[in-house]
Amino acid sequence: MRGLQITLRAARVNCGFTLKEVAHQTGRSTETISKYEIDSTNIPRDLMVELIALYQVPDEHIFFGKESSFHGLLRSRPRQPA
Repeated sequence: MRGLQITLRAARVNCGFTLKEVAHQTGRSTETISKYEIDSTNIPRDLMVELIALYQVPDEHIFFGKESSFHGLLRSRPRQPA
């Protein structure tokens, strides 16, 4: 089982960045950043490395794939007793 993972969007938001700020920092368009937040299955390696460094999150803590699949995984997990 994998440890705690978050989506690229969650990593960006946790750092307090807007799409526009990340686009500016990486030299990409807001549309490109948004596209890979929705589905990072085929994110270019150079952009992945840039975002991991910018967000200061180890790559094993980032979920790479379709954001909708990530949320589906969360819903299907059994709840832990409190």
